[in-house]
Order: sequence, then C-alpha cells, then structure tokens
Amino acid sequence: MARRPGEDGMAQKGASTREDRLKAALKANMSRRKAQKRARSDEDATPDRPAPTPTAKTKED
Repeated sequence: MARRPGEDGMAQKGASTREDRLKAALKANMSRRKAQKRARSDEDATPDRPAPTPTAKTKED
C-alpha cells in the first residue's frame, strides 16, 4: 500500500519539534526563576542602612 504524505514522518517530526520547543521554554523559565531567586536573596542579605564609608587618612609632609 502507498503511504500518504505526512502520516508517520511528519507526525513524529512535528512531535519532536514541539517537544524541543517545550524543553527550551522550560529551560528558559527555570533560568528566569533562578535569577529572580538569586536577586531576592541578595536583597535580603543587604542591610537596610548603607554601611558607613571609611575615611581616608592622608599623610601630610
């Protein structure tokens, strides 16, 4: 029997490209979430008030 175009090959190719797009979207989403979490933890680690700046001592000759 003759195969119809698009029966097996196209369905598998379409499914694999969809799966590849989903994998890429998931990876990008996870990267964004990790970056957000790092930014939030950095905000929590910094004090509310800025640290006092040290004064520079100069030698006068």
